[in-house]
Amino acid sequence: MAGFLSCGAVGDGRQGHGTRSAPQFYQDLIVRANRLYILGVPSPAAAADPSSALPVLVLIRGALAPADAGRPLLGLSLERRVVLAARRACFGAVYSLGQDRAAPAGGVAVGDWAGLAAALQGAAAPPLAIAPTGLLAETDWLKRLAETRLEPAAWAALPDRLVLIAPAATPEALATLAGLGSDADLPAVIEALSRRFGAPAQPPAAIDPMLLTTPADRRAAERRLLRGLVKDTDGFMARHVERPMSLAVSRLLAGTPITPNQMTLFSVAVGLVGAPGFLSAAPFWQTVGALLLLAHSILDGCDGELARLRFQESRWGGILDFWGDNVVHAVVFACMAIGWSNAAGADWPLLLGAAAVAGAIGSASLVYWRTMRPKADNGPLYTSVSAAPGQRLARLLDALSRRDFIYLVVACALFGKAAWFLVLAGLGAPIFLILLFVLAARERVAPAVTPTGA
Repeated sequence: MAGFLSCGAVGDGRQGHGTRSAPQFYQDLIVRANRLYILGVPSPAAAADPSSALPVLVLIRGALAPADAGRPLLGLSLERRVVLAARRACFGAVYSLGQDRAAPAGGVAVGDWAGLAAALQGAAAPPLAIAPTGLLAETDWLKRLAETRLEPAAWAALPDRLVLIAPAATPEALATLAGLGSDADLPAVIEALSRRFGAPAQPPAAIDPMLLTTPADRRAAERRLLRGLVKDTDGFMARHVERPMSLAVSRLLAGTPITPNQMTLFSVAVGLVGAPGFLSAAPFWQTVGALLLLAHSILDGCDGELARLRFQESRWGGILDFWGDNVVHAVVFACMAIGWSNAAGADWPLLLGAAAVAGAIGSASLVYWRTMRPKADNGPLYTSVSAAPGQRLARLLDALSRRDFIYLVVACALFGKAAWFLVLAGLGAPIFLILLFVLAARERVAPAVTPTGA
């Protein structure tokens, strides 16, 4: 029933901050954070202490030439990706340090370390992360970085890649770095901080960013970003067959103007074009229909991949994807029933088709109403058929909702026996719907707490 979905609503990051000064820009972000009006989900530590300042990320000169850092990588420049990923990870601001450096869209340019210190005046001292241009920003490790608490250590460092300074040490660290030029690189920053604070602590192992130092590193960076798009919820065939193909398509499309929602509509159109193939009893046309249904499934992975690569997730995109999948499945079941009825010269196959369509649409409606409609956060819109996915029945229904069934459709169609699959769908879809009602009743009687990050 349910397919792969685009992630939740955050927007495309085009909402700028006008021409406010750097201090006012930062203070406004802190006020928003204290009121929980931020572009992201607050960490538990930030939610527990709303007076704490959001971390700040500072980009300094790196080995990668500015022109290379500005080149698009899967649809976004490295610097723009840093800004969007940092927003998602709840960083308060991204500063670009250097006399001759323009800030990426959404970032703030400062001339030197003294200018950065002045920009941060008037607000609670924030945790400070310092990284060279060429850093490959990914939301997961940036979130872990934002949640890291260093105390009692003053600072931590990953040589050549990252420095993290505790809030209490930020003013003194900035005073120390003020003696460096605006073109100082990360080794110079680490050396200066080591003289002042001693040897750095080691950041958690989960914080492991990639740094691009030459244009040749771009291909490895692409592979890393694409690997990060694979979902834990992918079924066996989806993970080993469909996902590699959809990632290859997304890699080609990432630098084009094609939007995730346009990709959703295209994949739905491919599935609907294939559905009439099941009106025929001929193996050839059924196979054509089944292969187009498989193509729909492959292309349907691209919308979410493009959205996550370019930070263009939206609630509307998730809803469009969810219902587009289920409409395709319902139309395919209807065409199978009509084709079988015509071939058999009887009406009873239509009953199986009606049961399959009603079960699929009913199940989708129940899942949408119970688990997707109430969601208001920025996580994935659809992750499970249940609000408490840890239950055994919920895990079973999640496994049954994967789209690996499409390969059985292809196998049946090769022999002109799509009707065999309709028998399974006509019986299985209503049973699936009944089990969803059973699951809903259990959760209503004994609600379970959904694990964080499920």
